Amino acid sequence: MSPKVSKEHQQQRRTKILEAAKQVFIENGYERTTMKHVMDASNVSRGGLYQYFANKEDLFEAILADSLSRVYDETRKKLNQKVDSYWELLLLRLFGESRVPNDKMDPLAPSTLEFFITGRNDSRRRKYGKERYHFGIKIYSDVIKEGQKNKEFSTKYDSEIVARMIVSFIDGLALDYAIISNEELMMREQSILFVEFLKMALEV
Repeated sequence: MSPKVSKEHQQQRRTKILEAAKQVFIENGYERTTMKHVMDASNVSRGGLYQYFANKEDLFEAILADSLSRVYDETRKKLNQKVDSYWELLLLRLFGESRVPNDKMDPLAPSTLEFFITGRNDSRRRKYGKERYHFGIKIYSDVIKEGQKNKEFSTKYDSEIVARMIVSFIDGLALDYAIISNEELMMREQSILFVEFLKMALEV
């Protein structure tokens, strides 16, 4: 009879697998990554891996969902507290702790793009893609809406429309980043200009 494994231990093992798998996907891309790659990187057996994830798609969705949920929870926590500047919070969500436009892209972005494009005709993946899209919109929309409510942002444009524009800009950069060089993309310069458009839209 095998010993019982605590929920805490199971969660730690799951987290370890996800962290290892993320690096594998970054290195190999979505299509070229196999469950064997993940087994080797996370140092777990086949049974140990499939105990948590049914297949590669299930595993990749878990990586995306965990990351998005963490960002959402962090944003809600900040919004539930006293926020000194909703503009600074919006920049935090856009560019990370530096809050400054840069040439950095989420290293998982090309694999994420590959995941959704190759699965564009798959009903499960399309459904998940739509859920992720609307979840992302909500994160930005919530910040903008609170900024409008507290009169830091103009109400000239609906918060959801501005949020959709942000998501489209980020997704567009991710698409270009996957196929051309960073230098040619001029991500920092585009991001600086995009911030100026946001300032005009929100009248910051």
